[in-house]
Amino acid sequence: MSHSIAEASEQTGLTIDTLRYYERDGLLLRAVPRSSTGQRRYGDDDITWIVLITRLRATGMSIAEVRHYADLVRQGEGTEQQRLDALRAHRERVLAQLAEVTGHLRAIDHKIELYVGRLDLERTPAR
Repeated sequence: MSHSIAEASEQTGLTIDTLRYYERDGLLLRAVPRSSTGQRRYGDDDITWIVLITRLRATGMSIAEVRHYADLVRQGEGTEQQRLDALRAHRERVLAQLAEVTGHLRAIDHKIELYVGRLDLERTPAR
């Protein structure tokens, strides 16, 4: 099945400009085919790939790292170890970020508990 750029935008949550940028910057696995009228036609595999790279970007992978990963995927067999290494390294960075944010969340929760406790004491009627 093929999708217009507007449909691809809707399915991936990316703007049309971002989809065009990803294509120009070598982040997609193949050149996006065009219809007889010159309009981009994205396949289901293109959409799946775009969703993956969107997740990689959302978790902090740089454009350069995504481009390198896409290059490895395009090269095909023989690059699996390099792809695995890249994803494992990224995973470690994401886990470190998650641990940091979890620590921040604990501090915020602690502060909330202090205020809730203080407000509950102030609302308790005197005996």
